[in-house]
Amino acid sequence: MRQVIGITGGIASGKSSVSEFIKESGFTVIDADIAAREAVEPGEEAYAQIVESFGDEILQEDKMIDREKLGSIIFHDTEKRLLLNSIVHPAVRKRMIGQKDSAFDREEETVFMDIPLLFESKLTSMVDKTLLIYVNEHVQIERLMKRNGFTKSEALARISSQMPLSEKRNLADAIIDNNGDFEETKRQVKEILLGWGVKTNSEN
Repeated sequence: MRQVIGITGGIASGKSSVSEFIKESGFTVIDADIAAREAVEPGEEAYAQIVESFGDEILQEDKMIDREKLGSIIFHDTEKRLLLNSIVHPAVRKRMIGQKDSAFDREEETVFMDIPLLFESKLTSMVDKTLLIYVNEHVQIERLMKRNGFTKSEALARISSQMPLSEKRNLADAIIDNNGDFEETKRQVKEILLGWGVKTNSEN
């Protein structure tokens, strides 16, 4: 039975590491962040719409969209932010659905979608099951400080800008506790997927 499993988490929760492990186990993992970058590259329909809506001044010399410049425009302007989202979000969904259909055409039974804002953006209709990578807040803070060189207040600011993982726990179909050793995390992933009829490569 074909199924799409959505992987989500929070900043510094280890979602990317779990996605990488699943990919190494031989599955297609469609990354929403990569799809979002590809959807606004020159030649893409969304790219043309963004340039038309925001003007040539948002372009770099190489004609790529200057994300920082565009970000500063929409940051203080709700109307323009909604306009950008109305262009980008459908293009990203279309790209991800196309990649999923291609995987199913290759006779793959299970496809994964790595979507950081799965719940916030109300994208659960794109997946059949949701897998949350969870860590306690103090672990998030420690990892962010170590990984990005943030102060504690900077780390907290980043975490506070997202939906709390404690809230996401109530929305997910299954939860991976990634507070400890990654070998233990992988064991949990295999166990949950097996329960959903998905067998991972036992060597990983």
